[in-house]
Amino acid sequence: MKMLLVEDDAALAEALGTALGEAGMLVEQAGTGGEADFLVRTERYDAVILDLGLPDGDGNRWLAEWREDAIELPVLVLTARTRWNDKAAGFSAGADDYVTKPFETAEVLFRLHALVRRSHGHAHPVLRIGELAFDTHTGSVTLAGRPVSLTAQESRLLAYLAHAAPRVVSRSELAEHVYDRDHEPDSNVIDVQISRLRRKLGTTRIETLRGLGYRLVDATS
Repeated sequence: MKMLLVEDDAALAEALGTALGEAGMLVEQAGTGGEADFLVRTERYDAVILDLGLPDGDGNRWLAEWREDAIELPVLVLTARTRWNDKAAGFSAGADDYVTKPFETAEVLFRLHALVRRSHGHAHPVLRIGELAFDTHTGSVTLAGRPVSLTAQESRLLAYLAHAAPRVVSRSELAEHVYDRDHEPDSNVIDVQISRLRRKLGTTRIETLRGLGYRLVDATS
């Protein structure tokens, strides 16, 4: 999953970005609302973590503009503001969830996972496709109850396919959501990693639809 972290506190951004990365997320950062606005409009993210106290204006301003322009990606607001009126303003601007500072990193992770799942139409934290199970909280994968060991990149690739299932995911969509924008792979790299996943999960669980992309399916049906 690809996240945009909008936070002007460099120490906090580094710490939270590191934690999100260790949890298997791909994280890009912005320190101002203007930078975040540019990235949201030019890149594709699965969610935004948005601080409200930005140096170039209230985060609610940018959030409201995104919603007015039909940019519907999930937004988790981070702020030191604790009054209900401040929270209400965030939700009115279009926030999906709200965490006040100081916070536990684990809470941010749980809330992010929930937002991304629900944006794909999933309520349960464990995504199941036949005998394959992907735990969105821990990142663990099991096949018929047995654990499957994946590399970080394989896990990110599988996570995106699992969230999207049974929808077909194009190569370009995978490149935008699974890889850093400065290191987007060519199609051969994606093919190689799909092949590695097939060796670990079974050759029939990831379908290739020529000219369209890939789809994770129930191999037992």
